[in-house]
Amino acid sequence: MAVTPGTFPARKRPPSSSLRLSDSKLTRSLFLLSHELSSLQPLRFILRLNSLCIIRRMKTLAAVLDDLLRFQFVYSHSVQLCFEEMHILMQRAKTLIDDCSHGSQLSLLMHIETVSFHFHELNIDLSTLLDILPVKEFPLTDDVAELVILLRKQCSLSKPSVDPRDDDLRREVIDLIDGIGRQIAPDHSRLRAIFTALGFRDSSSCTNEIERLEDEIQNQIDERSKSMAASLIGLVRYAKYVLHGTSPPPQPEIRRHKSVSEISIPSDFRCPITLELMRDPVVVSTGQTYDRESIELWIQSGHNTCPKTGQTFKHTDLIPNRALKNLIVMWCREQKIPFESSTEGGGQRTGGCTEPCKEAVEFTRMTVSYLINKLSVSSTMDESNSVVHELRSLAKSDSVARVCIAEEGAIPKLVRCVGSEHPALQVNAVTTILNLSILEENKTRIMETDGALNGVIEVLRSGATWEAKANAAATLFSLSGVASYKRRLGRKTRVVKGLVELAKHGPTSSKRDALVAILNLAGERDNVGRFVEGGVVEVAGEAFRELPEEAVAVVEAVVRRGGLMAAAAAFGQIRRLGELLREGAEATRESAAATLVTMCRKGGSEMVGEMAGIPGIERLIWEMIGTGTPRARRKAASLMRYLRRWAAGMDNAGDSHDQAADTQSIVVPTSSRIF
Repeated sequence: MAVTPGTFPARKRPPSSSLRLSDSKLTRSLFLLSHELSSLQPLRFILRLNSLCIIRRMKTLAAVLDDLLRFQFVYSHSVQLCFEEMHILMQRAKTLIDDCSHGSQLSLLMHIETVSFHFHELNIDLSTLLDILPVKEFPLTDDVAELVILLRKQCSLSKPSVDPRDDDLRREVIDLIDGIGRQIAPDHSRLRAIFTALGFRDSSSCTNEIERLEDEIQNQIDERSKSMAASLIGLVRYAKYVLHGTSPPPQPEIRRHKSVSEISIPSDFRCPITLELMRDPVVVSTGQTYDRESIELWIQSGHNTCPKTGQTFKHTDLIPNRALKNLIVMWCREQKIPFESSTEGGGQRTGGCTEPCKEAVEFTRMTVSYLINKLSVSSTMDESNSVVHELRSLAKSDSVARVCIAEEGAIPKLVRCVGSEHPALQVNAVTTILNLSILEENKTRIMETDGALNGVIEVLRSGATWEAKANAAATLFSLSGVASYKRRLGRKTRVVKGLVELAKHGPTSSKRDALVAILNLAGERDNVGRFVEGGVVEVAGEAFRELPEEAVAVVEAVVRRGGLMAAAAAFGQIRRLGELLREGAEATRESAAATLVTMCRKGGSEMVGEMAGIPGIERLIWEMIGTGTPRARRKAASLMRYLRRWAAGMDNAGDSHDQAADTQSIVVPTSSRIF
């Protein structure tokens, strides 16, 4: 738990039933808890004296309770109440020390006065309990009775205080941050002294502190606290590199974070439209929750009904579902998945702040400049790999870092690394470009940098590892988010062939990245013919069992936009699509039905006859009419009409209802890939 204002546990009394113990059990429980507290190590760097004071008093109290355990007697009601309150106080003390031990040291330092007061409160409350405790009722020895008197006196004399060394250290850190705001680079010897005093003696301890600060920034409410936390993260990142250098990446290269595509996302966390992890869940007027970007695209496309329920919107206001978003953030943290919220309310969110503070931006810029200069003078592949690995980590952190890395001229240097024969360096370089491409303005920088696009395409075709190929595919997906780039990429034969080959031969995660990129590029009608000629329909059909959602979505998009040629290419997949109607998930069945409707409309009786040969097809269609989503029910009804017309020998072409229904566009999943 973060040790910052507003995050301390409230001083709530536990339920009385949890403390209604027998006299001997209550005394033993108090003794064990006081003994546990007295055996704790005092805080090492910040608030050492405050924690040491509490621990010493717990040792004294443990001696008193140990003496009481030797006797059997009945407590009065007042003694029982005092001991119950003492039990609560000890739990508070343990929680406070634990929080200070495991939380961010810099955040603790910035709130040193508040936390010091919490320690002082413990002393005051212990003094009050000792004042009202009827010690004369206890059969204590004289020596132990004197300990109680001494402990009472010590607590009564306690005053709220901040260790002067802690206060001086806080002022030093604040001066550093203020200096950065004025673009004054910190003196390295001064920086080293501060970080040594905080216990950050190596790269690993700095990394741990960054992770703690990143956890805490999610719990901050006011923008000032978020800005301070962002500045502290920037300070530690900068100090980590200038004081300890870059760390060798793990060998062989191992992803520090999972891809969303590699794990099972809870259904409640998926957007009903894209089936991807929601980054900014919002509630519409029908009470359903969608990802903001997806539902805004749906509404802007002219729809006035809820995609899930089919109800007409009473209004188009989008209400943030903050409770669900917090659950998603917590789940991502547990799964080691980086989480960055999408734009909310029109402002770019960076590191949890609506507008990044200038100190955080300047620290990031200095860090990036240091890394890029080091990359320029690296003499070996391993040295370059270490630096690029750090840039990769930095590029996934937030949008400020992505802007700074691009503006400082990193992309041309990354392009040279992309062509490296060093497998880990190639993976790190192309993944850094992928992370940079998430930012819209960086897409243009990448596309306009000499050799950047060709380098990514070459990795897609002949990369050293499947991971490099998959991340190249994900980069092309990201770049194709710009309509003009989508057309440009689709015209390149190497892109088409590379994606189809990856979808055919790659491992599951790589196939998924290729299929999603193909699906996005197929949104441009001019690109569809090239993918059909490249064999994408057959490749997607082979992936129906392994990746049904992505594969059937590709076939649906290609058949819908590719004309009769695409429908003919998909003829051999009709029976497989029928299997998906029987075995697929809800979204997969809906997409398979939509694909069959388009094929029947474009391909005529031959297509319908092939579909009619699927065992049990009418029963499957009737089941979908009764239990499917609104769109699935409409598609299933169209399929049933085609079957009946075919059975009656009627021409099924030109069904205006189906043509109108098929004008609904396919929603392309948004990218969740950050590495």
